[in-house]
Amino acid sequence: MKPSVVKLEQTHQRWATMSIATIRMPDGKTFLRDVEDHGCAAAVLPYDPARKTALLVEQLRGAQLIAVGATHSLEAIAGLVEGEDDAAATAKREALEEGGLRLGALEHVATAWSMPGVSTERMTLYLAEYRAEDRVGDGGGVAHEDEEVSVVELGLKELAALMAADGFVDMKTLALVQALRLRRPELFD
Repeated sequence: MKPSVVKLEQTHQRWATMSIATIRMPDGKTFLRDVEDHGCAAAVLPYDPARKTALLVEQLRGAQLIAVGATHSLEAIAGLVEGEDDAAATAKREALEEGGLRLGALEHVATAWSMPGVSTERMTLYLAEYRAEDRVGDGGGVAHEDEEVSVVELGLKELAALMAADGFVDMKTLALVQALRLRRPELFD
């Protein structure tokens, strides 16, 4: 016998669905777990190897404001996989919406559980090269989604220094910057 979900009771649904799962273990013991579900996501860290820069976005995150009073979060571009899109299409769509950036080839880094203790979300992470001429719009997100996104282009050395000084608290951004540092260390010299 394997662990199984005996019951999944939906408690709230808006942008995400919150549920309480009753789980039965092989020995017959049951327990409750809170589960958040809003689908899968994709994130991309665009970088310009010629200028040694990366393009990120900055925005308010309500949870961070509540937890520590943070009024902004500097992050890799990301969004939810919607409709018929796959993770790659999502990364490219979000790069255009949030960063005003048209991306070509994506380099897959990993697909990982974002918060396996509570969320069903799996996030696919990508790196992508860009050039200055790939900036085809202002970015800033979609107006009706109340994102209020600001586009930030940083030198890769500065980005590494921010990481070293605990300047990032966003896990996807940390993972992507580290992946870029491992794959292309010469860009951080």
